[in-house]
Amino acid sequence: MEMEITTLPKKYHSAVERWRDLYLPDYHLLVENWEKYFPKEPEFKLCAFRALGMCSSIECGDDEGKPKYQRACEMDENKAHRLLGAVRAQASTEFGSIQQHQLTLSRAQSEEDQFWILRMMAEELRHGYQMFHVLLTDDWTSVSDTSGEQMVEEILEMRTGSHVLGAFNVDFDSFVDNIVFCCLIDRVGKYQLSMQKVSAYAPMAESMPRMLQEEAFHLATGVVPLRRWVTEAARGSRYTPMSLIQKTINKWFPRGLEMFGDERGGGANVRLGFKPMKNGEAQEQYHAEVSRVVRDLNERFLRERVPEMTATQAERAQREIIEDGSTLHGITRDDLLKLPDRRFYRRRGVSAFGMVGVDGQTFDSVDDYLDHILDSMPETSRAGRDFKRHAELQRQVASGELTAEDASRAAPQLQRVGGVCPCSKSVRWVLDDAKSGSGNGNGNGSGHANG
Repeated sequence: MEMEITTLPKKYHSAVERWRDLYLPDYHLLVENWEKYFPKEPEFKLCAFRALGMCSSIECGDDEGKPKYQRACEMDENKAHRLLGAVRAQASTEFGSIQQHQLTLSRAQSEEDQFWILRMMAEELRHGYQMFHVLLTDDWTSVSDTSGEQMVEEILEMRTGSHVLGAFNVDFDSFVDNIVFCCLIDRVGKYQLSMQKVSAYAPMAESMPRMLQEEAFHLATGVVPLRRWVTEAARGSRYTPMSLIQKTINKWFPRGLEMFGDERGGGANVRLGFKPMKNGEAQEQYHAEVSRVVRDLNERFLRERVPEMTATQAERAQREIIEDGSTLHGITRDDLLKLPDRRFYRRRGVSAFGMVGVDGQTFDSVDDYLDHILDSMPETSRAGRDFKRHAELQRQVASGELTAEDASRAAPQLQRVGGVCPCSKSVRWVLDDAKSGSGNGNGNGSGHANG
């Protein structure tokens, strides 16, 4: 597919570069080693790609068959307002992901794993850049008093704890988070980008093909190490045991489900032509796909432990072990991976703040339920502000102080004080053209002040 390649105006391009230097300081190391780790891939380029020759008519919704919108001013206020919110949320997730991955990047078990994550982070930066391109090449004054410059500033100022979607407000505690996040949360990203590829707003739809191509690598960045880890675990390796992988899945899977929005919603986006599926339908497909990934990991574990086992035998064996509680070849239910119940540890949607455990069991005591959550997640989650906030809301719902709906609207409300550079909130990212330069300065406006 032919692509149109463009860059943002200098002051915005420089703002993203300054942000990159703060939150992705190993970027230049990635560039220097690109040929070594990705010899068949074109050199990374910070730019916006627009696919040419895509469908020009609306593909779903009430206006199916009509020409796609080229400008926000062609839409009614409701459509334009909803679209603007989606673009800003998408941009927030891209930059938020980088901030999370940076926390534990240095803890990779191998240099190759580290460079795969680095490449993924660079491509997420490009995805955020792509969303800025969508924001800045149109006029949104019909639905917002915020200028394009202010929108960019607001998004670049966000840090873990203040992003739009909950999954991007959760700290990473180990490199296992990096990998499981790619496998589970980037998989949600694939669904969202696939749906937005048919958007009634042409600039959004045309942004998706290259982003989807890059997203495929992000999924591999999660799945490939997981396959290696479960194989090593079957051989008795203690570095990344199945129990730790399981607990990290328990940590992220609920957040992935919530990224689709309330299961009962999404109809408006379909009617308006922005997405082809409602939330519940997309979430259902995601659940089925992640279930297949988990079954594949279990099959690799079983066949490594019992080499004579065929793929068909491994599939039957994991059903008997997980569903029936059987012990086969010394392998028990606790040795294999499983997805937690969809109602477990939920903050949004139908199951928000219901006290349902990983196996679907219910709890009457909020203390027992919170203990169960902690027992089901990595030990380091216990000390995090994210869980503390959840526990506070869970108690308020259990006592009747808040409804589940009110608690959902309140979670999470975090404001991160620390981070790579505590002073970054005071940085003015977008500088006047005369001052933007190469982005290598420091102090006010450089994004490179010393925290």
